[in-house]
Amino acid sequence: MTVVLRTRGLPAALAQPARQIVQAIDRDALVGEPTPMESLVSASLGQRRFYMMLLGGFAALALVLAAIGLYGVISYAVARRTQELGIRVALGATGSEVVRMVMRQGLTLAAWGLVIGVVLALLLKSVLRGLLVGVSATDPATLAVTGLTLLLVAALASYVPARRAARVDPMVALRFD
Repeated sequence: MTVVLRTRGLPAALAQPARQIVQAIDRDALVGEPTPMESLVSASLGQRRFYMMLLGGFAALALVLAAIGLYGVISYAVARRTQELGIRVALGATGSEVVRMVMRQGLTLAAWGLVIGVVLALLLKSVLRGLLVGVSATDPATLAVTGLTLLLVAALASYVPARRAARVDPMVALRFD
């Protein structure tokens, strides 16, 4: 049997009076030390918290790997287009126009990936519901923060190759094979 006491003061101060009341009802009852409800709940959720921290760590690692992969793909695509970008610069395109063009293309691909990811998350919400505690699988704030984070990563991953492409010397780009 478990006895739960709701207190506003110190629970330890009520330990002895509670023990006397239980002993008055049943002399053979064993009465343990009082434990705060927070520690009981924390102990019961310990394994789930560990799994969520592990899942959060893997999610952060996945975000880093996605950023590295996105940077690599965009950088490779820009390097393949060095000659084209050099011709654009030779014909009068400014560096800011080249940056805008490369970033627009990178962010367009990232936006399509984000739309596909959100649609898949909404389709798989019944599977995700069992993994989430305290938040729904279709929580707009969570989806918005995740989407904005991925778009920010895509913007940063697009910016560096775009700046590099904007600084291409047209003569070097035209000789590039």
